[in-house]
Amino acid sequence: MIIHVANPIYDSVFKYIMEDERIAKTILSALLKKEVVHVTVRPHEYCNTTRDTLSMFRIDFAATVREKEGNEIKDRIVLIELQKTWLNTETLRFRQYLGAQYNNKNNIREADEKGYAYPMVAVYLLGHKVGNIKEPIVYVNHDVFDYNGNVVAEGNAEPFVESLTHNSIIVQIPRLQGNVNNRLEKVLSVFDQTNVEGDTQQVLKIDEDKYADDNDMMYVLHKLTAAAANSEMRQDMNVEDEFYKAIEDRDTAIMQRDKILKEQSEQLSQQSEQLSQQSEQLSQQSEQLKNMAKALSESGLSNEQISQMTGISITQIAYLLE
Repeated sequence: MIIHVANPIYDSVFKYIMEDERIAKTILSALLKKEVVHVTVRPHEYCNTTRDTLSMFRIDFAATVREKEGNEIKDRIVLIELQKTWLNTETLRFRQYLGAQYNNKNNIREADEKGYAYPMVAVYLLGHKVGNIKEPIVYVNHDVFDYNGNVVAEGNAEPFVESLTHNSIIVQIPRLQGNVNNRLEKVLSVFDQTNVEGDTQQVLKIDEDKYADDNDMMYVLHKLTAAAANSEMRQDMNVEDEFYKAIEDRDTAIMQRDKILKEQSEQLSQQSEQLSQQSEQLSQQSEQLKNMAKALSESGLSNEQISQMTGISITQIAYLLE
């Protein structure tokens, strides 16, 4: 059955669903490819950039991840710095935010005398494509090597290393395109913008039957359905649409201005080239007249006679013969 849900690419909708721990665990478990047993939202999580530039929605989590180490099952805390944006964004903005997290004393492990930090994963949900990367989701993971290029097996788990490096997950929402080949793509399919309904981006049409065997995903859909029916949520989405419309109008005006400036620059360049060619032609003509006047003068003709023969004024002849 086709249902209509709120589009989670909107900041207001995304915030609404990610505040729900069950949904946060579902999405983060799929992204990390590990079992997330507990999630807490970190303080100051909704620190967007100013709205006069562009929106970069940020939310920070402390996730308790269950992992198998040898024959033991251990839980450990991982910090997840999730950043979402609709628009092409300067990477410096992402780096500045990560820098702030590295500098945050609250990210230091409790009761750690050496001041080691919790391991961190940076997640980027992008509403645009990244260069020529065709895969919708890519993982950028660090590793530890010796001089000969061999992996140091115990290197990654060393707190000193984890404190100074981090892994990244990059999701290109425009490249989801309805492809579901694994658990993560199934979870992220609710972000697939090919399911936009009508003239507005606010609503997606989803085939609920595709998720009937997945209780967690059915829960996500019901949450998004509730968001679509919430009048305050729709108003928040309207505000975001107005903001992005203003951004698009501004960018369009800038593009048109740049196009006009480029055309004017090309015209000035052509005119400059034409003037240069005309100057070169005049210089050649002047040299020819000078050579002719010199030859006639050397033949014994006076300036008056040369003027009568060539039609060049006596003043000009005098100038050429200087």
